[in-house]
Amino acid sequence: MRALLLLLLLPTAAFAQDDMWDDEGWDDEAESSTWSGFVDGGLGTRFSDDPLLSSASTLAELRWRAESKWQPGSATVSFKSDFGYDGVEYDWVIDVRDLTLAFAMNGVDFKIGRQVQTWGTGDLVFLNDLFPKDFVSFFAGRDDEYLKAPGNSIRITRYSPGVNIDFAWTPVFEPDIYLTGERFSFFSPLAGGNVAPDPPLSAIEPDKSFANGEFALRLFRTIEGREFALYAYHGHFKQPNALTPELEATFAPLSSIGASLRQPLGGGLLNTEVAYYDSRDDRDGSDPLLPNSQLRFLLGYE
Repeated sequence: MRALLLLLLLPTAAFAQDDMWDDEGWDDEAESSTWSGFVDGGLGTRFSDDPLLSSASTLAELRWRAESKWQPGSATVSFKSDFGYDGVEYDWVIDVRDLTLAFAMNGVDFKIGRQVQTWGTGDLVFLNDLFPKDFVSFFAGRDDEYLKAPGNSIRITRYSPGVNIDFAWTPVFEPDIYLTGERFSFFSPLAGGNVAPDPPLSAIEPDKSFANGEFALRLFRTIEGREFALYAYHGHFKQPNALTPELEATFAPLSSIGASLRQPLGGGLLNTEVAYYDSRDDRDGSDPLLPNSQLRFLLGYE
């Protein structure tokens, strides 16, 4: 159950920065800045008890969103962040969702910094979209926007008459925000049932090295109303679905390739997508501590 307490669209004119720079010698026509924001409150509760958790509350928070775009010349600096208090975990929230510099150089678009990224044809089902997700937020009942979590990346896009290229490099692995047992219990294959560990689950993440960074590639083009795309990814599974020999949760290496098609059909839109997940450390599927390779397929119509 969510309750929208207040929506405040802060007047752009009140935050315009042009006049502030009159004495600094800046070109007013080449520079602009705007601010906006809102306040959002949410309440959520279980309708049946979870014997592993003492509280029935799943959501109790108040957030203030502040966002701005500053355009010095041809570049754009974007900022978007939430500030507030989480009454379930009794902690203050500072969630920077966008802090990027975007510019073009020699026909190539660059976007550098903390950003939310997405691609693929699924709505709430993700095959080739291996950017981080926040499943705790999703199950708690926050707005769907919060399902897609931010990460620190460099994204490069090149449009051409032939094939368009989208490339994203995330230097330090960004996992999903997964269930840890604090707000929701979760199923454990080792225990054969739901668990809510204390202390909460904290998986071992890959070392912060270049080799463990994430590389994502999309080649796409639209031909006669049909959108074709090919995908590739090199990194790790986004969920801690692997175990070390000491039975500690961790993230298994992953490479994937895939494709998608989206096109009009009848009075609606058809989309299909396929992805092959290569579990690099267990290609023959013989290690019970590692996830198997997978073939995933999606067909949708709206």
